Amino acid sequence: MTSPATTLPARETGAARSDALTRTIPTPPAAKRARPRLRALDGLRLVAALMVAAYHYGGRDGEISEAWGSSPQLQFPTAHNWFAYGCLGVQIFFVISGFVICMSGWGRPLRAFFASRVSRLFPSYWAAIVLVTAVFALPVVAYDAVSPSDALVNLTMLQQPLGVDRVLGVCWTLWAELRFYALFALFVVLPGANRARVILFCAVWTLAAVIAEGVNEPLLDLVLMPEYAPYFIGGIGIYLVHRDRRDLTAWGIVGASWLIGQHYAVDRLWHAPNPDFFSYRSSFGIIAVVTAGFAAVLLIALGALHRVDWKWLTVAGALTYPFYLVHEHLGWVTVAALHRGLGLSSYATFGLTIAAMLLLAWLLNRFVEERLTPLIRGGLMTRK
Repeated sequence: MTSPATTLPARETGAARSDALTRTIPTPPAAKRARPRLRALDGLRLVAALMVAAYHYGGRDGEISEAWGSSPQLQFPTAHNWFAYGCLGVQIFFVISGFVICMSGWGRPLRAFFASRVSRLFPSYWAAIVLVTAVFALPVVAYDAVSPSDALVNLTMLQQPLGVDRVLGVCWTLWAELRFYALFALFVVLPGANRARVILFCAVWTLAAVIAEGVNEPLLDLVLMPEYAPYFIGGIGIYLVHRDRRDLTAWGIVGASWLIGQHYAVDRLWHAPNPDFFSYRSSFGIIAVVTAGFAAVLLIALGALHRVDWKWLTVAGALTYPFYLVHEHLGWVTVAALHRGLGLSSYATFGLTIAAMLLLAWLLNRFVEERLTPLIRGGLMTRK
């Protein structure tokens, strides 16, 4: 059946017909302008991942000592103190995540937001769970694998609240990310993202997280994540600055988040100098790294690093997540094989292990993410 709006009298021809078409056919809405990719942000992601890898390989004691055959403190007499700051790469990740999730959730329906997050997180995660479980089950590998039942639960990414042994040590950060996504989806994406709603979300979450820290209630801690909330909220505030650098409220959100965030970082990571401790992080050093993370994301948001637009940074960004997933446990195996098995020096082993994990990350991106991500996203977006 022909729409009345597009039906024309038979006598209208030529210019008249053209004028009538112009009057009666609604003008389609302007196509949304594609957001330019912030390649510097991709580079910062990789820097944060490499910081965490440096921490896992040389900035702490524990299982990695078994891989080296002695404490990393002996393998890297000076560098181990610098590597110890690498754990703050996680806080930088959270700031980046706040920025990216606010950007990707703005103007997107809940269904699309959910499909985007699931298709992004799970393909490489599933592959990493299977790979690490399989490698740790090999007789020649000296590390204990989790039970088959626990390995299966790990596929849900909900092993931590269920009290199940983790296959991937880094998955605790994914549990924090999942809770952030849930809060943002429920209070911002579902009702529709706009400046007022995002600001209210940041303000209420900040205040609620501070209260949760004060009352020390486990359920509130679980939901509101006082220790990590400032970084996510700070990233959201930086995205608001990205949209309008004159937004003083957004600047206030960033400033308050930085102040609270550096407090938590120092409170959790600083200790008085003690020769019995593996490494020593100064409070000034901790504050400096947190500040550098906030500042780097902010500079990218303001366009100050627009010249850092090399295409290879997109590849670096794509490798970051799979690298982050596999680098720790499979890194132990690689370190042991190169250092104790082949007798390579500490720094050669360190560099080659990083390179091997990046290569594995590329394989996961190329043969897992690029194939499964579109399929999962498309399946979740298909209406029945």
